[in-house]
Amino acid sequence: MKKTIMATVILLVAGLTMNAQDISKNALGLRLGDSGGFGTEISYQRALGNSTRLELDLGWRNRKDFNNNGYDDDAIKLAALYQWVMNIDGGFNWYVGVGGGLGTYGYDYNNDHYNDTFAFAAGDIGIEYNFPIPLLISLDFRPEFGGNGYYKNNYGSDIALGLRYQF
Repeated sequence: MKKTIMATVILLVAGLTMNAQDISKNALGLRLGDSGGFGTEISYQRALGNSTRLELDLGWRNRKDFNNNGYDDDAIKLAALYQWVMNIDGGFNWYVGVGGGLGTYGYDYNNDHYNDTFAFAAGDIGIEYNFPIPLLISLDFRPEFGGNGYYKNNYGSDIALGLRYQF
């Protein structure tokens, strides 16, 4: 029984990953989210194969008194993710990814200004719809680990809406 279940799972996974993908060669747009992670990001996706792509995101933030610690800060962050894209049905795809990035932030505390940098590792899971027109809309969850003090407890995550023009 266990062998039958295992064989069925392997066949289902293989079938899902072998479906022909119709991902665009390039997509450029915005990734809009915030939940203790990052806010607006300029997002670029580049297809690497039929079902894989690279996503590069450049984000910035300016926030007042984050974590109620008395700091006002601004930050910039560059993230790079390798993603595997799997077709659900028609224009619907889901994807998972792994990557990381670098960032820098400055903060004011007691009339003094401080600067610091951080590195992080990231994961990504999401769903997207590829419209017949050159528009790609996505919703994803991205946990980020590291941050060298930028993120509370060295963990940040966000749920973001992506709108990208495909070309």
